[in-house]
Parts: sequence; C-alpha cells; structure tokens
Amino acid sequence: MATGLALPSTPEPLPLGALSDPILVDPGPRLLRAVVEAYREAAPALVEPSVADLATEADETGGGDHAPPDLPTLNVFAGEAAIDAATAGFRSASRLAALLDADAVDLRVLGAPQPNPVLAGTETGFALIGNERDGPGGGTTEKATGEASRWHRVGDDASLRERYASAFAAAEPYRLRTPSRRRVYEGFAARCDESVAAAVLRALDVVMAANEGPDPEETRVRAYAVGAREGVLDRTLRRACEDAGLGSPSTFTRIKRLLREADLIETVSEPQPVGRPRERLAARGALAEAETPDETVAAVRGVTE
Repeated sequence: MATGLALPSTPEPLPLGALSDPILVDPGPRLLRAVVEAYREAAPALVEPSVADLATEADETGGGDHAPPDLPTLNVFAGEAAIDAATAGFRSASRLAALLDADAVDLRVLGAPQPNPVLAGTETGFALIGNERDGPGGGTTEKATGEASRWHRVGDDASLRERYASAFAAAEPYRLRTPSRRRVYEGFAARCDESVAAAVLRALDVVMAANEGPDPEETRVRAYAVGAREGVLDRTLRRACEDAGLGSPSTFTRIKRLLREADLIETVSEPQPVGRPRERLAARGALAEAETPDETVAAVRGVTE
C-alpha cells in the first residue's frame, strides 16, 4: 500500500489506511480537494501523471496495461455542489477522475447536507470540523501561509458508518464529465499517435485566468484545435476525442463549426481510390502560426464565447 496517504487533520494526520472500509460524508470543496491531494502525494504517477510518465508506460507496456498502486478505497458521499466546486477545471477534475478509474474512490451523490462532515470506518468514526471558505474573508489559506488546511477530529463513534452505509449503497454514482489524464493520452495515442497525445495534454495543462485549467467546453476546443494543428483526419480526431472521454463525435461537429467560424481551421479533401474523399484538418490564422502550447491556447481563447 502506498505510504503517506493521510488526511490533514489534528492533532496529527490521519492515515486513511487505518480505517476499515471508510466513508467520508458531506465534505465541502476544500476537504474534497484535500483528499484528492492526499492521494496525489501518495501516488502522483496515478493521479497526475506527466507526459513523460505516460510515454514511458506506453513504451514499457505497449499501452493499456498500467497497474495502479495498492491504495485504500474511500467511499465519498458528497453533495453535487461541493463536487462541482472541487472539480472546476481540467486539472482538478482529471485528478479525481484518475481515482475513480482506479477504484480508489467510490463517489456518490448525497441528497441532503449534514451538520458536519463525517469520516467513519467500521470501528470508529468522527466529525471533521474545519474552514471551508475560500478567498477574502475565508480565513487563512494555503496560498497565504504555505501550510495545508487541517480539520479537527471530534468524537469516537463506531456506529457512525452504519448511519450512512445503506443510503450510500442506494445513491447514484457521480458522473464526472472530465476524463483522467491517462485516458486522454491513451485515447489520442491509440487513434492518432503519441506525439498528438502529448501535444493535447500540454495544451490542456496551460493555465490562463483560472488556476485549475480549462472547463469541459474549453477542453474540447483545445483538444480539437491541437488535432487540427497536427493535421489529423477529421473522422480520426472525432473518434480519438470520444475514446479520450471528451465527448461524442456529434459534440465535435459543433466544436469544428466554432473553429471554422473563427477562421482557425479548414479541411482539405484527400481523394481515395475507392469511396468518398477523406477530410484532413488544417490550421489557419493564429492557430497555424502558434508554435507553443501557450500560443495554441491563446489562438483559440474566446471561441466558445
């Protein structure tokens, strides 16, 4: 089991592996982000693999055979608003998606808020008291102090888990709209090649105004724009985007239209000996001139507005 996987709590960090079949109930966005960060620190190559990590895995295994580390599974029973806030942007959402893909987190939707967040195993459980407010007036933040927020553990009640177990089992799983970095890479590597997959991830890593990367719509625009910059066949690119979990082929019909209306892409017909001509994408204007991921992102910024 990966070491160092602990929740930032007082009087000392709580190893999640110390709890049997744990369930976390009604975490706010900051607590949910802290949980994901704990997993990321314990298993960075699973939760947030670099392009180099993914390329090395593909070379060593031929792709598709990545074995996740032995991590404790955490059942998370969270409100939809808290999940949405904690996963705003590709970077934060893709981390959680990686944990869902690896079955390290089972995330389900809580219907009603609770008095306090609860973390409980079969032998013990307690409330977690901490500050969930971000920004001005929200208390001391990690960015201001360089220290992680901590939650106080209150109580010791072995019956807490049973209060939520049946409701959790009956609850709907949360359908995250953002794929993991690994799924994005593998989807483009399989349909296109590894250089296209790497270029897509580097474009998604570019941070503009927000600090967690593009939202789902901007993610699709960036990915399709990179495919056009790389001269991928239109049909191949749509299938790659679908395999990567970014949306259906029909979704990318709309993305293609937006980029064409912005005069950033065009299609070039390639006659075939048999059948209809193939359409290969090509970049135009600022997108054609872009040489770096930052320039590519800048070229398509505002396309969806």
